Amino acid sequence: MDYGRPIEFGYSIIPLASEYPSLAGTARVADELGFDLLGIQDHPYQWRFLDTWTLISVLAAQTSRIRLFPDVANLPLRPPAVLAKAVASLDVISGGRTELGLGAGGFWQAIGAMGGPIRDPGDSISALEEAIQVTRLIWSGNRGLRFNGNFYSLNGVNSGPRPAHKVEIWLGVYKPRGLALTGRLADGWLPSNLPPPVLADGHARIDEAAARAGRQPSEIRRLYNIGGQITEGALTELALEHGMDTFILWFEGDVESQLRRFAAEVAPAVRRNVARARG
Repeated sequence: MDYGRPIEFGYSIIPLASEYPSLAGTARVADELGFDLLGIQDHPYQWRFLDTWTLISVLAAQTSRIRLFPDVANLPLRPPAVLAKAVASLDVISGGRTELGLGAGGFWQAIGAMGGPIRDPGDSISALEEAIQVTRLIWSGNRGLRFNGNFYSLNGVNSGPRPAHKVEIWLGVYKPRGLALTGRLADGWLPSNLPPPVLADGHARIDEAAARAGRQPSEIRRLYNIGGQITEGALTELALEHGMDTFILWFEGDVESQLRRFAAEVAPAVRRNVARARG
C-alpha cells in the first residue's frame, strides 16, 4: 500500500521545562539539517512540561524553515476558536510554518483536575468534529461567523487573521469513529507506533470514509510518530508497504548526533529507495 505522497521527516520534542536550553538547541539543529517538521507533545496538566503553545511560538522565532505543530493539541483544554486564532497568528508570524495536530483527549482525570471537561469516547469524537468545523471557520477570514454545536459555538465573531498558507489538520485518533472523521474532514492521520496490521485497518477505515465523502485517499497525509531503533529499511517498508509518508522521530540519549546521522544517512536513503520503487 503506497499512496504516492512525498516523504517527509520530523522530530518530536518532549517539552520538559528543566531541559529548555537543550530543546531549543535541538530545534535549531533540526532546522539547520533540513528536517521538515518539529512536533511538540501537549499535556498541559503535566507539571514538568512547558506550555506547548508558548514553546512552539518561541521555537518558531529561533528557526527559519522547519514547520511546527502540536503533537497533538489537547482539545478539551484548548477551546478551538482561540486555538485556531493562535495557529493562524503564528502561521502569519512564521511565514506559513505552522500546522495543527489535534487529539480528542485522554487522561481525563488529569484534564478534569485542570478544570477541563471529562467526556466519554463518543462525546470526545463529536466535540473533535465540531472543533474542526470551528477551526476552519476561524481561518476563513469571514465576518459574522455563527456555529451552533453541542460543544462549541460561534455567535457572530469576525475571524482573522487568515493563515499565511493552507494549514493542515492532523488527527491523533485510533478508534473507528475517529478514523472515519479523518477520512471525511481531516488533512492527515497521526498515530504513534502502531503495528502494521493495525495501520492497515486504520487506512481502510479512513479510505472508505474518504470515498464516501468524495475525496481521494491520497489527499490525506499519513504521519507516524515512531521511536526506538529507526532504520532505513524499516522506514522504507512503512512507506511502500504500509502507507505512511511522514515520519516524526523520537530519539533518546545523544539527540543531536542521532539527528545529524539520520539527516546525513537515513533520510536520503529512504527517499532514494522510495523513488526507485515508484519508478
